Amino acid sequence: MDSPFIAYMYRLRYIERWSLMRNTTRENVAEHSYHVGLLAHMLCEIGNAVFGRSLNADRAVTMSLFHDATEVFTGDIPTPVKHHNPKMLANFREIEALAAERLLSMVPEPLQAAYEPLVMGSPAAGSEQADLLAMVKAADLLDAYMKCLSELSSGNREFAVAKGQIEQKLASLQMPEVDWFLTHMADSFSKTLDELSENEA
Repeated sequence: MDSPFIAYMYRLRYIERWSLMRNTTRENVAEHSYHVGLLAHMLCEIGNAVFGRSLNADRAVTMSLFHDATEVFTGDIPTPVKHHNPKMLANFREIEALAAERLLSMVPEPLQAAYEPLVMGSPAAGSEQADLLAMVKAADLLDAYMKCLSELSSGNREFAVAKGQIEQKLASLQMPEVDWFLTHMADSFSKTLDELSENEA
């Protein structure tokens, strides 16, 4: 029997993000997952090279590819909706868990052990997987922040409040890797191609 698992994963490109807001540039979940992979890899390597950690950056990228996989069934639920109140968030988490079970059931049985931790998440506290998941979640938040910077640099003030809220969330993480990234790399996202090129000269 054919497995539709990868076919569903490809459909992440049809799931649009930021659906409640006016966008100058549309973004889908497949693009977002790629960006989160880039950022998670960078955060891990910052942790390793700058802060003496031993993080598996390659595994973090793999986890990033699947971190929003259930959205092929649920769609991208905007943060203000799912965090409107605790009951709504709990209901969404239950729906998300059911969607993960459905997606995992599509993986051919010989491969399920490999994909279960990627699709289901929820690693044991204190495990290497938990440390990497923290990096992926930080990268997810960072990507939202980059989106805000990009939209604001295009003159779209729709993202002004979101930028401030995300800045507070990033600060609350108290992750030195995130702080280092913001200090050394984030400003480039507000620049035009010509401005980026000037820095290379």
